[in-house]
Amino acid sequence: MKISKIKFNNFRIYKGENEIDLSSSNSSKNINIIAGKNGFGKTTFLTSLIWCFYGKMMVEVEEKYKRDVRTAGGYEEFLLTLINRDTKTVYEVNQNNNSIMSVAIELKDLKIPSMPCESVLIKRSFNIKNGNEEVTVLIDDLENELTKEVGYEVFINDFILPREIAKFFFFDAEKIVTLAEAKSKTELKNLSKAYSEVLGIKKYEDLKKNLETLLAKLRRNGANPQEQEKLQKFVKIESELEQLIKINEDKKVQLEKEILSNIQQSEALQEKLVREGNGITVEELKGLKDEQKVLKIESDEIRGRLKKMLDIVPIVIAGKKLIELDKQIDFEQSLHNKTNIDFTSNVELYQSIILKLEELGIKNDKGKKVLETIQNTAKTFHTSVSDNENKVLLDFSPEQIREIKAVIDNIKGGFNIQFQNIVREEKTNRLSISRVLQKIKQSEARKDNAVAEKLREEKAKIDQKILVLSEEKGGLNEELNRLELQLTNNRKQLSQLEKNFKLIETDLAKSRVTENLLEKINKIITKIKEDKKYSLQKSVLLGLQKLMHKNNFIKNVRVNVHDDIMDIDLLDINNGVIDKESLSKGEQQLYATALLKALVDESGIQFPVFIDSPLQKFDKFHSENIIKEFYPSISEQVVLFPLLEKELSEIEYEYLKPSLNKVYMIENFDGASSLKSYEINQLFKEFKKDLSHVQPN
Repeated sequence: MKISKIKFNNFRIYKGENEIDLSSSNSSKNINIIAGKNGFGKTTFLTSLIWCFYGKMMVEVEEKYKRDVRTAGGYEEFLLTLINRDTKTVYEVNQNNNSIMSVAIELKDLKIPSMPCESVLIKRSFNIKNGNEEVTVLIDDLENELTKEVGYEVFINDFILPREIAKFFFFDAEKIVTLAEAKSKTELKNLSKAYSEVLGIKKYEDLKKNLETLLAKLRRNGANPQEQEKLQKFVKIESELEQLIKINEDKKVQLEKEILSNIQQSEALQEKLVREGNGITVEELKGLKDEQKVLKIESDEIRGRLKKMLDIVPIVIAGKKLIELDKQIDFEQSLHNKTNIDFTSNVELYQSIILKLEELGIKNDKGKKVLETIQNTAKTFHTSVSDNENKVLLDFSPEQIREIKAVIDNIKGGFNIQFQNIVREEKTNRLSISRVLQKIKQSEARKDNAVAEKLREEKAKIDQKILVLSEEKGGLNEELNRLELQLTNNRKQLSQLEKNFKLIETDLAKSRVTENLLEKINKIITKIKEDKKYSLQKSVLLGLQKLMHKNNFIKNVRVNVHDDIMDIDLLDINNGVIDKESLSKGEQQLYATALLKALVDESGIQFPVFIDSPLQKFDKFHSENIIKEFYPSISEQVVLFPLLEKELSEIEYEYLKPSLNKVYMIENFDGASSLKSYEINQLFKEFKKDLSHVQPN
C-alpha cells in the first residue's frame, strides 16, 4: 500500500490548497524527503494525516493528541485550532465566507479482501460556518455500498491502518528512544502494550478487561449492607482520585504552555540585548542557543545515568553479600524447577492429565482439584526444605529475579569504569555549558546602555517567572505521583474486598462461565506472546547486527514475557545482560530503530512509514548504516522530514540518492507554508541559495 497524493486545504500553517505527489514508477526508489525549517509545518504535516484518517478517534493514536484535545476544551474546539489562522480571521470578519478546512489522501496498491481496486481516496473536511465534519471514502473515484454499510471510520481502521498501531508508522525519531529507555514497571507495561497492539493481542486483552469488570460487578452484587458501605467508600475514593489526577494533569499542561511562552519571551529579549551590544550576529546567537539546548539535554541524560549509578553504590559496597545473594537465587531457581510444576502453563500436558483422570472416573471440578492438590503439595515441599545450607530464603517472583540479575550483571560488567566515564562526561558537559553561557553574556549590551538596562530588567523578571513556574510544575509532578500511588493502593484494597464477597445464587453460574473464559483467554494471550517472542528476538537481533558498527557488541537478544510485563535484554558475547543505560544516545536510538522495524515487520501491515527528526544523535558511521540498511527496507514507501544540515548533511543525502523518489521543500512566506518540488540534485543547492539570502538582523 502506498500514498500517491496528499492535498491540504487551509490546514493550520498550510494556507489555501497545497498538493504533494508521492507516486513512483520505480519500486527501488522508495524514499521521499520533505525538508523544512523548524516551525514551517513538518509536525503539522503528520497531524493532518492522523486527522484525515481518524478524526475524533485520533486521541487513541497517541497521548499527545489526547492532551491537545483536552487542552483545547474538547474535540469541537480542537478542530478550530486546526484551521488556518488567516482563513479563520477572514471568516470572523465576513460571516458569509463559507470557509472549509480539508485533507485528502489517495492510496494505491491496496489489497482489500473481496474488493479489487486501483485506488482509494479518503477525504475529511470541516466547515467552520456550520461546524460540520464530513468524511468521504471513494473506491476508484466512486462511492461504494460496502464502505457505507460498515461505516467509513470502521473501513479505515480495519482495511487501511488500525489506529492502535498508527504511532509506529507516524513517529518522531527522538521520541522512539523512549522504547529503548523502558526501565520502570509502568514503562515496561507501555512497551508490552505496544507489543500487544502490533501482534493483534489487544482485542483479547480488551475482552479480558471486560470480563474482569463483569466478574467484579457479579461479586459486588453479593455484598451485604456492611460490605456495600465499605465498597461505596472505596469506589468514591477512586472516583475522587481520578478527578484530582485529571485536574492536575490539565494544570500541568497549562503550566508547560506558560513556561514555553515565557522562555520564548526571554529568548526574544536576549536577541534584543545582543543587537544593542553588537557583539555577535543573531544567527550566531541562535547557534549558541541551539548548542546550549543540546548540552542541557545531554546534562539531564548524564545526571539521570549518574543518579541511577549512585543508587547502586551501596550494593557494590556490599560485594560479598551480593555474591551470596546470586548463589541463593540460582539455588532457589533450580529447586523451584525441580519441585514446583505448573501444569496450567502447559496446555497439552494439562489436557492430557485431565483426560487420564477422567478415565479413572475423576471428572470436571474434581480433576482440577486433584491437580491443584499436587501443585500445592509440590510447593509445600519446595518451601519446607529443612537443610540449613539449602533453605529457601527469598522465594522471589520471576520479575524480581530478572531485575536483581540485571543489577548483578551490570556490576560485574564494569561498574567502576562506567561510573568514572559518567563523572568525566558530566564534568566536560558542565564546562561546555559554562563556556556557551559566557559567550552569550559577553555578547550582551554594556551595562551603561539605558535601553540594555531596561531589557535586562524585563528579562530578569521573566526568568524569575520561569523559575517559579518550573518549581510549581515540580510540585505538581510530586502531587501527581502521590495521587497515582494512592489510586493504586485503593484499587488493591478494593480488589481484595471484592474477593471476600459471597456470590448470590443467581450469579454463581455467570461467575463460573466468566472465570472459565478468563482462564482460557489468559492462556491464549500467553501462548501468542510466547510463540511470537522468538520471531521478535530474531528480528531485533538481525536489525541490530545490520545497524551497529561494533562487531559482536550485542551477541543475542532475549525477550522476557511475564504477565502484563514485557522486557527485552541485550546480551553480550558472554551471555551477560548489557545495561541499556550504558549505551550512548546514538546506540539507544539504533536499538529503538531496530525494535521499531521488528514491530512493524511483526504487524504484517504494508503501509508507508513517516519519520520526523531522522538521524538525530547518530554519528557518521551509524547514519550511513541507517540510510543504507534501515530506510530502504522498513517499508515500500518512506517519507522523511529532516532539518537539512542538522538532521541530514549533504554527505548523508548523497547516500540516500540511489533510493530517493521525490524531494520537497516547505517554504514559508508571511506566516503561510507551501510545498515546492525540486529535482533530486537541486535540493541542497536551493537550500544553500535560500541561506545566502538570509541577512542577519
